[in-house]
Amino acid sequence: MIQIRHEMGIILKSPREITQMRGAGRVVAAVLEEVGKKVRPGITTAELDDIAVSEVKKRGAEASFKGYRGFPASICTSVNEEVVHGIPGSRVLQEGEIIALDFGALMNGFHGDAAVTVGVGKISTEAQKIIDATQGALQAGIAAARIGARLGDVSAAIQSYAEARGFSVVREYVGHGIGRELHEDPQVPNFGVTGEGPVLQKGMTMALEPMLNAGGWRTSVAEDKWTVVTADGRLSAHFEHTIVIDENGPGILTKL
Repeated sequence: MIQIRHEMGIILKSPREITQMRGAGRVVAAVLEEVGKKVRPGITTAELDDIAVSEVKKRGAEASFKGYRGFPASICTSVNEEVVHGIPGSRVLQEGEIIALDFGALMNGFHGDAAVTVGVGKISTEAQKIIDATQGALQAGIAAARIGARLGDVSAAIQSYAEARGFSVVREYVGHGIGRELHEDPQVPNFGVTGEGPVLQKGMTMALEPMLNAGGWRTSVAEDKWTVVTADGRLSAHFEHTIVIDENGPGILTKL
């Protein structure tokens, strides 16, 4: 399991830097919106990646994930029991499946990062429940991310929301600081204890990204060395936003 570091390397962003990050964040939001519109039975995950590539280029930005630590695509496409880091390819989406779309953009030296999970055509009640719970867990974490709060307050809010609805939170993969680097400190677990961790300060920018499983929280990595799947083969969903801590409360940078 990943070791959680709390105090290392926290970087506070200036108003100018936050403005630049907001630009990258808007690109992320726009690309995810366009890709999400194209999700339907019969499309391949490689075609979704092609759409992401086209849309990010239109906006004068670069895909953050392409080549990052060797990742071979521009967007992560994780289907059903796949939790995160799914590689686009020849897989054809089927009616009733769910797919997590995770995308990052680099513009003017700063990154934005976000994810959504959407249904392919008509989906089951179970699938809709995990999508709704994961999105709600993200909102709970964002609401807790205020100046003077502790990082553990954010993590605990996500965990409490998820578990109250019967879902488990993935523990091996966590949210993160973000800015000039795609992944910065602090790490932001989706589980934790209220009152623990560093105090949140104005100018902190973080990517909160709850990953919820319908079964247990344990995961494994597929043969491609990238795609993370639930250990028990049950559904998983993923939502993410890049946020900034400021005096008006948490601000979402990855929205239009």
